[in-house]
Amino acid sequence: MTSLQNRTVLVTGGGRGLGLAIAEHIGLAGATVWIADTREDWGAAAVARLADAGVTARFCPVDIRSADSVDAMTAAVTADGPIYGLVNSAALADGVGGTAVHRLAVDEWDRVLDVNLRGTFLVSRAIARHLVEGGEGRIVNIGSDAALYGSQNLCHYIASKGGVSALTRAMARDLGQYSITVNTVSPGLTESESAAKVPEHRHDLYARNRPLSRTQQPADLVGAVAFLLSDAASYITGQELVVDGGFVFH
Repeated sequence: MTSLQNRTVLVTGGGRGLGLAIAEHIGLAGATVWIADTREDWGAAAVARLADAGVTARFCPVDIRSADSVDAMTAAVTADGPIYGLVNSAALADGVGGTAVHRLAVDEWDRVLDVNLRGTFLVSRAIARHLVEGGEGRIVNIGSDAALYGSQNLCHYIASKGGVSALTRAMARDLGQYSITVNTVSPGLTESESAAKVPEHRHDLYARNRPLSRTQQPADLVGAVAFLLSDAASYITGQELVVDGGFVFH
């Protein structure tokens, strides 16, 4: 029920970090994985790593802020055959934070919303057209528990991830008639390249308030994503699954 054998899944932001961990896990569950990211070197390294693990993977560059770039990526991914699943993992987190709302520049707000919310919409729109033609499919969006509890000096990031959660529910309503499920998985602060730049007090806050107090790793999230892509979750849609060690009860 949780096998992804003979299914093609696209993972945006799959070149490194959490996206790469997701791509590897679902590949080991049997999926053929397409990795989409901004940098060719990240993509090449990711495909090589997955190949070493026995995963069939391909890479396509994309700027998810651009409708033209997303359409080109979609054409490349679907040229080989039908696509079954999409994981919207690409997000802007590096360098985000440290500015209160009354000091936040408009261009910084736009920069984060363009990637995290507009990008998720553009990719979902493009892939959903092919899923509708195929008569079934799965979309899993990566949110954030921060959108549920709020966090100081992160209003643009939190708004973007709150928007992703709302977009998930709206898309689930639109696409359910085509047997396409849409869900969100929301991690907490996860060990990654981005987390290394997060102030120490936020790491301490999580450690003190998680019932499962150890540091969250990318591997803690991948099983939830694979589950929602699988037949075992065929009657689950419009939901948000929080995977953060219990920092937020939702």
